[in-house]
Amino acid sequence: MLKPLGEALGAWSPGEFERWEKEPHRLLAAVWPEIVGPEIARNSQPIKISGGALTIATRSNAWSQQLSFFAERILAAVRARLTQTPVDRLQFRVGKLPGSTPANRPRARTAAPAPQRPAARPPAETATEAIARFRGSVDEQKRAKRAAGWKECTGCGASISPRGHALCIACANARARRTDAEAARLLFEAPWLGYAGTAELVDGLTWRDYQSIRARLLTRWWETLARARASKRLSRDGRERLIASSYVVLKSKLPPEAIEPATMRNVLGDELHDLIYGTERQTKTHDQ
Repeated sequence: MLKPLGEALGAWSPGEFERWEKEPHRLLAAVWPEIVGPEIARNSQPIKISGGALTIATRSNAWSQQLSFFAERILAAVRARLTQTPVDRLQFRVGKLPGSTPANRPRARTAAPAPQRPAARPPAETATEAIARFRGSVDEQKRAKRAAGWKECTGCGASISPRGHALCIACANARARRTDAEAARLLFEAPWLGYAGTAELVDGLTWRDYQSIRARLLTRWWETLARARASKRLSRDGRERLIASSYVVLKSKLPPEAIEPATMRNVLGDELHDLIYGTERQTKTHDQ
């Protein structure tokens, strides 16, 4: 059962997020122009990560060679973004670039006349006759609507006006809630995607929706971090470390490779920074 975004966000913990472990290259593809530049991005695309190698499809050997010149910079950007996926080298494959078929633009629809109601008939004499008339009337209205250009909701099959969208109101609302939830997950998992990258992966996401979700997440994350600062201790599952990382990237709007320790301290503040990362350093030293 789908929940409103506010309720879903209130119950989330970092361990419940999907990690895009099966298709991490899709995250890179969504922001590929930012990593390699728009011209190179038009002629190349990441298609697979396997065994520590990022495979990049290119249009020609010349483009493969061009990318090889920037290998170290590309690897640094990839590692900064995909911290859970080891990538230590690039490999190239010349061929047709993968890509989704652009959605067809909706054709302009001419207004169709509403189906005419049947002429009034004498009252039914029995219940059986009334039920039969009712069923016949429903079937007749369905046929008339189809003839007038009415269509079925692609989600539930309900009748929709010719001027309506592909989904009825109920299904459209359900899709909107699902879109919000998918976008919020990505803002946690890959906050460096920004609006353009997130919209590439989440159908129907608008700029206004993205900004609203971003603002709500930042507020909720900061509340969690502020509680840890006030209590001077972290949760057992270490959620504050994960939240702090996503919070700083989303708040600063900087690419991950540009975020330095000083950036983390400036955004989080000294007390919170030392609580989260100072504890982490102490633990590593103790283990050693």
